Amino acid sequence: MSIEVVTKDDLQSFRTQLLNDIRQLLVPQEAKLIKPWLKNNEVKKLLGISSNTIQRLRIAGKLRSKKVGGVHYYRYDDIEKLLNNDAA
Repeated sequence: MSIEVVTKDDLQSFRTQLLNDIRQLLVPQEAKLIKPWLKNNEVKKLLGISSNTIQRLRIAGKLRSKKVGGVHYYRYDDIEKLLNNDAA
């Protein structure tokens, strides 16, 4: 019968791995996080662009929006198409 010694470093590694595994289980799938319509600020954060850039894309007809009560809403599908066209 062999004896294995467990060190504090081993326990710390196990703890870190266990916490990471639990986090992955608790995080919803990407598809669940996607909303069909995004506000201006959400698009800015998603794409990492400024309000002026969004306005230029809207004016150029590259990014369609719907305006409801003074707030522009953008379809997530349209944003994906814009990114795919720019990448191609």
